[in-house]
Amino acid sequence: MRLFIDANVIVSVLNKEYPLFTYSSRILSLAGNTRYKLFTSPVCLAIAFYFAEKKYKAANAKEKITLLSTHIELAEINKAAVKKTAANPKILDFEDGLEYYAALGSNCKCIITEDVEDFHFSEIEVLNCEQFFRKYMKK
Repeated sequence: MRLFIDANVIVSVLNKEYPLFTYSSRILSLAGNTRYKLFTSPVCLAIAFYFAEKKYKAANAKEKITLLSTHIELAEINKAAVKKTAANPKILDFEDGLEYYAALGSNCKCIITEDVEDFHFSEIEVLNCEQFFRKYMKK
């Protein structure tokens, strides 16, 4: 299953933000599971770097992002994604639209975010970390 990981999930792992870290870290650990392929975008990594840098300083934040990017695929945000985002009247937050079209372009079946309501326009499944964990991981 191809999963798109939003910036807020990555930030929670990089900054060890509890109680979300309990679920978000398990989801990112799926990068080593052959049943799942994780994607994020360069925009999400930039956002995550910004918040990690505030907590850990630039060098440490860059190291964390570099390590993370070796385990997660990067979804492309191209001109078509920008045009589709701008043209879609249902999209209220431009950045969320870019992430959505990056997820679609990478054939992701689910977007994992803590801001589920921001993706009200999505035609693919959108779950928060706990919902994803309970639906797909807990046995």
